[in-house]
Amino acid sequence: MQIDLDLLFTWGAIAKEYKKNEIIFHEEESANFYYQIIDGCVRMYNSNDEGKEFTQGYFKNGQSFGEPPLFIDELYPSTAVAFKDSKIIKISKEKFLKILEEYPFIQKQFLNLMATRIHNKARTTKDIVNQKPEFRILAFLNAHKNPECPKKELVEFTRQEIANFTGLRVETVIRELSKMSKTNKVEIINHKLYY
Repeated sequence: MQIDLDLLFTWGAIAKEYKKNEIIFHEEESANFYYQIIDGCVRMYNSNDEGKEFTQGYFKNGQSFGEPPLFIDELYPSTAVAFKDSKIIKISKEKFLKILEEYPFIQKQFLNLMATRIHNKARTTKDIVNQKPEFRILAFLNAHKNPECPKKELVEFTRQEIANFTGLRVETVIRELSKMSKTNKVEIINHKLYY
């Protein structure tokens, strides 16, 4: 979802730069701001006591993230971190909710965004719960592939990041990608993955 930047700045938003791996907000922190990416990308994840991470979402230029708790007065369910150097706009929860009141078409866009995210989360959960590792990896790769590019392109995620997104161990991802390479589902050239 992208709200017009001029509108956000008019309502008092500020832009902040985050370095790669810098935390934007922590899991269980109060949700006080609406965030929208101007440039860069953000990963939202959970981690367990042993440090194993599971990626809940990946957001890039023009997208917003972390909105659901704003609507229901809950804490953030995940940690958000800059996936690479990023410039992010933020505006207070109160002003964000006022914008939605003042501009019904933006409110409708948010309703569509939330419905799409719930639908995608249900599909992703189904892929994780019901499928073998190869299918989980393929579902992830398909979700992040540019549909307008018919040929194989460089996958910008590391094996560890793919494991974090799919709930698999990194060793399983490496083994499955090797098998998939032999059947030409992916290409591995100089340790770089193409899909």
